[in-house]
Amino acid sequence: MKIKVLAFGVAKDIFKNPGINVVIRSTSLLELKIELEQQYPKLKELSSYMIAVNNEYATDETLIKEGDEIAVIPPVSGG
Repeated sequence: MKIKVLAFGVAKDIFKNPGINVVIRSTSLLELKIELEQQYPKLKELSSYMIAVNNEYATDETLIKEGDEIAVIPPVSGG
């Protein structure tokens, strides 16, 4: 399954692009995270990051399907 992933903040720098396409075999968000971290090891260096599916924060157990909007959201600091 081919998934389009949008990147924000430092994730955009890690991907060197505001959006990437990823091919995964499973429909779980955990599988997508594993694939992203294999392709982009610097993603694992973040203290944390969230993934949103269709504009809602998601958990590793969330099932995704082709056409879903996926976004990687790194930690945000304020001041």
